[in-house]
Amino acid sequence: MYAWRLHKVNDIRLEEIENPTPGKGEVLLVVKAVGICGSDIPRIYQNGAHVMPLTPGHEFSGQVVALGEEVDSAWLGKAVGAFPLMPCNTCLSCKKGYYEMCSNYNYLGSRTDGAFAEYVVAPVSNLVALPEGVTYEQAAMLEPMAVAIHAMRKVSIKESDWIVVCGLGAIGQFLVMFLQNRGFKNILAIGNKDFQLQQVLKAGIPGNQCFDSRTGKVKEWIIEKTGGVGADVYFEAVGRNDTIEQAVDSIAPGGSICLIGNPFSDLSMDKMIYWKVLKYQMKLFGTWNSSFFPGPTTEAFGTSDWEYVIDLLAKKEIAPENYISHRLPLKDLEKGLHIMRDKTEDFCKVMVVME
Repeated sequence: MYAWRLHKVNDIRLEEIENPTPGKGEVLLVVKAVGICGSDIPRIYQNGAHVMPLTPGHEFSGQVVALGEEVDSAWLGKAVGAFPLMPCNTCLSCKKGYYEMCSNYNYLGSRTDGAFAEYVVAPVSNLVALPEGVTYEQAAMLEPMAVAIHAMRKVSIKESDWIVVCGLGAIGQFLVMFLQNRGFKNILAIGNKDFQLQQVLKAGIPGNQCFDSRTGKVKEWIIEKTGGVGADVYFEAVGRNDTIEQAVDSIAPGGSICLIGNPFSDLSMDKMIYWKVLKYQMKLFGTWNSSFFPGPTTEAFGTSDWEYVIDLLAKKEIAPENYISHRLPLKDLEKGLHIMRDKTEDFCKVMVVME
């Protein structure tokens, strides 16, 4: 098969290698669609992966074409999505059912071979069968959509709350989509790219509730829009020092901040900003990944994050395919990586679709 292999930082090559073989409890998937995640860019070009050489790619869908030992034959031929995190099942977090917080996890595409390839091996326990009508392209976005749902569920939101989504990359766009699906109207979207802001407008956010952060001061705009009070809920989907301080500085007393963005660098906080956290008794949430296996999230909400998204897709209540800006064949994956790394073109979700 052909696969993109990361040998070292800034050295990724399309190579012909042996097809992987599924082991006990695993299946072999022919990859149908795989998205490029923002985290793939520093992994490939700056920091490297935990193990190299490695095939990156963790946002994917496919069809089961071979079974390992002790896998039910009913899986053969199934169209599936795959949760990339493989928990250890033995650490304290796993024992409590918080598998996304596993201390010793494995991960498709960053710690073991992923889906920037024609075939990939995955544990059958990490698969979700696609309902009729759910496409491979939609299923390749299950992972980032579930991340957005996980963040939304972290915070208690009332109908009257003013909700800020700062950072309109794929996760931010999906978060806006799910907030709209829940019926929230007071959504303030903040971005710094024309294309991203246009996407939010197309999704139905009123123009007076969108703000280009290049054109003015975010805090003043939020204060004005909220009648001088500040935001009740603030989703920070950037991960920069200035945007995190901006969130604290724009929140209403007793408000909630949910941090989603991966950090760009070391972070610090101005003393007066920290005092505001104390004085306003803010609620600060961190969130990472999503819930897939039964656990406290399932008990609290009735479904896992992945089940939540699958249900909306099956009911055709959401259309994530509208956020795919680029569709590329596997041989051109590096072009997609460069578009995202160098920002030479407008993009939201860059996806490899197998021919």
